[in-house]
Amino acid sequence: MPRRSVVQEKTLPNRTLVVDNGAYTIKAGFSSPSPSLEDCHTIPNCLARERDKKVWVGSEIESIRDFGEVAFRRPVEKGYLVNWEAEKAIWDSTFLWEKSRLHCDPHDTNLILTEAPNTTAALQTNCDQVVFEEYEFASYSRHVGPSLNAYHDIQTLFGEPPRDSHLPATPAECLLVIDSGFSHSTVTPLYKGRPIQQAIRRLDVGGKLLTNYLKELLSIRHYNLMNEEHLVNEAKEKVCYVSNAFRQDLERTWKGTSKKGRDEQSNDLDIVVDYVLPDYNAGVHGYVRPHDASLSARVKRVGAMANPSGVVEDFMTLGNERFAVPELLFNPTDVGMKEAGLPETVLQSLGGLPPGLWPAMLANIVVVGGNCLIDGFMERLRTNIRQLAPTECVVRISKATDPIKATWLGGAYMAADPAALKTIQVTRQEYLEHGSGWLSKIFAGTSTR
Repeated sequence: MPRRSVVQEKTLPNRTLVVDNGAYTIKAGFSSPSPSLEDCHTIPNCLARERDKKVWVGSEIESIRDFGEVAFRRPVEKGYLVNWEAEKAIWDSTFLWEKSRLHCDPHDTNLILTEAPNTTAALQTNCDQVVFEEYEFASYSRHVGPSLNAYHDIQTLFGEPPRDSHLPATPAECLLVIDSGFSHSTVTPLYKGRPIQQAIRRLDVGGKLLTNYLKELLSIRHYNLMNEEHLVNEAKEKVCYVSNAFRQDLERTWKGTSKKGRDEQSNDLDIVVDYVLPDYNAGVHGYVRPHDASLSARVKRVGAMANPSGVVEDFMTLGNERFAVPELLFNPTDVGMKEAGLPETVLQSLGGLPPGLWPAMLANIVVVGGNCLIDGFMERLRTNIRQLAPTECVVRISKATDPIKATWLGGAYMAADPAALKTIQVTRQEYLEHGSGWLSKIFAGTSTR
């Protein structure tokens, strides 16, 4: 008589580290029975080198006082983790350094890690090997980043009653996640927490492209800032907005030479602003102030002007740059990109779904990622999607409470349920027994244990 195989119950450590490994920042923290945004820490996901060739790693970058001509090296390119040499240096300083707030022993820690949609199999295998063979985490699961947002209390974002806090978090049945981040923007439909692969769409416009475009405009019109990534990114976050009347705003800021054009310039004061460049020696950040046409005229005659405190200021007068840059999210063809804008990408994604799912998806659209914090972004996106969507469908679009940390918080909600955690985590022992090929099938959902 054949001997029965003995199935041993999987035991996992009590500590779970959730890592949303973004291209611009890492959002990381330990899960708890009642997760909150305060448990999440944001770490720059890059290395920085100063003029004197001193290198700063991860959270050390927050100590830099002079960002002039600082060169950044990022392990994530086009949304995909391709440089593990740099990433390991950042992870080591974040998770293994004893004085770090997120210090842990990988042998006694579960890891939940995010990845971009449609990551290639070679990059996934490389990631799995680093996690289990380099760091030796006790258990590990890899998830498409937007899918973790399904574990939020979605209905509260639309003004409905919250779910019972005593019950474990379960994924929303139908959810459409728009994630507009540093490298790209993606539209991911989710059904019961799992991405519908054939309907995922990607737009190669993100915060990085917007910053680079603003660098080009400012370098042509004002100062050469091509090597000042940090300065320009900071300016973008402070002055840019999405226009709901792009053509009208463009006309208002047009620098005409006729008398009519000069008269219309007096009406653009709510658009044109002065951005004062940072003074790193004095520890002063760049800031926005109302445009003073008379001051600009005097500067043209005599050069830089001193403020009332006697400090000489360099500033840039910004007009249509403020709204022309984020317009690329809605019209990438402005710079010659042969891609549809974000609202059209949403409809392309719906085109990959059965028509019966359209009403549920359009009624549950959640937006995450840093770009949705740009002023006017949500209003423009909501207006454009409503114009394109079928008239019989109700369109509800909401921004996550914290768009930067939303994906991390969804993962923390998922990890708060020990029973659910056991079903998704793969232990290091299982990996060593079955190999990376088996692991890839488990995470892809094409194989069961």
